[in-house]
Amino acid sequence: MGTSRSSLADRLRAEGLAPTRWSNGPGDRYAAHEHGYDKVIVVEVGSIAFILVADGRTLGLSAGDRLELPAATLHAAVVGADGVACLEAHRPAGSIVEWRRIRAGDW
Repeated sequence: MGTSRSSLADRLRAEGLAPTRWSNGPGDRYAAHEHGYDKVIVVEVGSIAFILVADGRTLGLSAGDRLELPAATLHAAVVGADGVACLEAHRPAGSIVEWRRIRAGDW
């Protein structure tokens, strides 16, 4: 049984976060960049791969998966073959100490 879109947003709001939605088409790419805030991303539908530039690690995310990225983490991203829709919320820099990928059902 999958997790509904609204329940994912509700779960983030229950943590005191204010999620917003964004989406991209198949194969869309984000060049390497970083943010001045900590970021929490949850995939609603589709898939996306985040590339952590410093260590060359690629983190694949699909529906229900969550990624927590500390501020100043240089990362790029590539959207999967079916596109992606995500929820994103921000925390103050320093709230997240190290990146974490949490699979659907584990958070």
